[in-house]
Amino acid sequence: MDALGSIIGTRLPSPTNFINMSSRCMTIRLASQDALSRCSVTYRSHILAKASPPSKVVLQKAGSKYQGLGCRCSASETVSCMTNDHTSQKSTQRKRLAVFVSGGGSNFKAIHEATKQGLVHGDITVLVTDKPGCGGAEYARDNLIPVVIFPGSKSSPDGVSAFELVATLRKFEVDFLLLAGYLKLIPIELVQAFRRSILNIHPSLLPAFGGKGFYGLKVHEAVIGSGARYSGPTVHFVDEQYDTGRILAQRVVPVLTDDTAEQLAARVLSQEHQVYVEVVTALCEDRIVWRDDGVPLIRSRDNSDKLY
Repeated sequence: MDALGSIIGTRLPSPTNFINMSSRCMTIRLASQDALSRCSVTYRSHILAKASPPSKVVLQKAGSKYQGLGCRCSASETVSCMTNDHTSQKSTQRKRLAVFVSGGGSNFKAIHEATKQGLVHGDITVLVTDKPGCGGAEYARDNLIPVVIFPGSKSSPDGVSAFELVATLRKFEVDFLLLAGYLKLIPIELVQAFRRSILNIHPSLLPAFGGKGFYGLKVHEAVIGSGARYSGPTVHFVDEQYDTGRILAQRVVPVLTDDTAEQLAARVLSQEHQVYVEVVTALCEDRIVWRDDGVPLIRSRDNSDKLY
């Protein structure tokens, strides 16, 4: 039981109710009254390493035109990161990432592969899903990544509430939340707890073809039906509404005259995998800065004077 408890950094209370067991994984439900009592996590004979105490990374001097994205860091490995005054360097620790999915999770897989290859200076420490049987959740279990179900429902009674999810992510010492095909609206409790720390990727050039109901092939059908000549993915920060947060990065994909929604979707998805990994790389290296008017920008790794 101590090994199980160490997954979330706390000793498991007794009794422990076992919800589901298979040869591949075991899902447990903690029988406790605290904020983690209904957290469903996936366990497969491994223990998450204890993180070092959180620290604050500040990328700018007071009064600078651009504000760095402060975040909580947790792991011991460090890299060099250029600060906004272009003259000094600070070490930045590996970031701890939570990914949210509702489907196959191809962007989740792309980011995870990038972390394993050392392209992203961070680690995916937990997956959150509203569909525990989806492909993204299966991939997480196969790769020993704990799975949390959110929100709870009649079909997913082991899911946690918004308050419990915030507490769970705090236990995992998560720095950033990455939505990768997660279809539920992020609750205000989560947005407030992780302000300027939640990213989403959308398969159109926002603000066009975004908002409630625009997801999957519906987006690409609307783009083609409108006669738009260009589409492409958008990475943006998350606020309390669907697809209205500040835009951080976009890629342009031409719409061909004979495109089907499936063909356009495939080309946009290819760009999604590239741009999301690039943005998460910058995020984990503390290269996101905020202009005075609230627009987020990315500082070039090779040229600290270049923002895009």
